[in-house]
Amino acid sequence: MSVVISKLTEQKQVNGLDFPLLVTPHNTEVKQHKATFLEWVNENKADLHALLIKHGAVLFRDFPVENSIEFEQMLDQTDYQNMPYVGGAAPRAQVTASRIVTANESPASETIPFHHEMAQVPTPPGYIFFYCETAATTGGATSILHSGEICKQFFALAPDFAKKVEEQGVRYIRVMPEMTDNSSAIGRSWKDTFQVNSRQDAEAKMREAGMTWEWLENGDVRTETQVLPGIRFDDETQQKVFFNSIVAVFTGWNDARNEGKKAVSTADGKPMDEAVLNQLVVAMDALCVNFKWQHGDVLWLNNHTVLHARQPFEGDRRILASISYKSPHGLG
Repeated sequence: MSVVISKLTEQKQVNGLDFPLLVTPHNTEVKQHKATFLEWVNENKADLHALLIKHGAVLFRDFPVENSIEFEQMLDQTDYQNMPYVGGAAPRAQVTASRIVTANESPASETIPFHHEMAQVPTPPGYIFFYCETAATTGGATSILHSGEICKQFFALAPDFAKKVEEQGVRYIRVMPEMTDNSSAIGRSWKDTFQVNSRQDAEAKMREAGMTWEWLENGDVRTETQVLPGIRFDDETQQKVFFNSIVAVFTGWNDARNEGKKAVSTADGKPMDEAVLNQLVVAMDALCVNFKWQHGDVLWLNNHTVLHARQPFEGDRRILASISYKSPHGLG
């Protein structure tokens, strides 16, 4: 495989491996010519996927990816199967006709807490891809965290509560507005969340996901998920991971309709242990990597082994995203 592994100031070592792994062009042809770059991605897609699984996060920098179309073309050279954004809480806009959307469009002043993408749905994405169209003037770092690391920390900090979360699983409760509320980090409407136009179609989607629901007088809907795993064993990497949205929900699902502390519970209906979650927030900040975007950066994340977050920012910032299914048989 023709690849150059470079060093990133912000990166750290996890299990003796670069996190994230920084890949840069190995020659001027790949760096300067889009067609050559796309051919390189296609020829090396299996090896690039192997690096993603090994490291959890791969950052591509200085490649010729200038806009959303070229970002999509890069992904089209891989075997990653596009997955629609059905079930996510964050407001988003469709950018290309097929696989590219905006990343979470919540207000710039808000921190988006650590989460695995759509961990509150029965079948979450396997992989997430981000692209930096416009880097923030100040702030706006994306934070990434190895889920295996924080999982070990969770069991060390609170073994009894961690065991309960692992054995029981968790439920998520959210009130979704009828119209998307862009002032809220979780303001995606039920129409956009389920990509439907009618209550009947929304109910079909919720029924398929094993959810229960209650329609409110103002057109909003109160939803409750089935019991979902709080701790998972990832077969692809053979490790136990903190695969859930507990911290993100507890600390971040707050708006005119929702209160984070009441939006997640263990299967027995008991609330989260606030003291433990506060300790986890501190541990997450200590263990994570915060890296600053540069225009044209592309970040691949293994959603089953890496959590991500967003820091507040000033100025314009536009990060695009795409998700794909997790292949049961590998890729390439």
